[in-house]
Amino acid sequence: MTTKTTFIAATLAGSLTAALGMVASAAAGPVAEQPSMEKCYGISLAGKNDCAAGAGTTCAGTSKVNYDGKAWKYVAKGTCETIKTPNGMGHLKAM
Repeated sequence: MTTKTTFIAATLAGSLTAALGMVASAAAGPVAEQPSMEKCYGISLAGKNDCAAGAGTTCAGTSKVNYDGKAWKYVAKGTCETIKTPNGMGHLKAM
């Protein structure tokens, strides 16, 4: 490959990576509502939340820390406040 060809290939690869990143972040929305489930805050692991994760995040799967009190995950109704984490129990409202 020539230097020019290598540069063009690298530029195209970079553009494709950026485009895929934008598509992925645009798709990050809340998980669809589930009637037999309730939102439980403060129980999800980093990147495993169903939505609402605060500043610097877009939504589902974008929480940056474990057990974030602003991030929620769906759990079976009636079980949220019985889920124990290193930071305490799950909450039905954002902390």
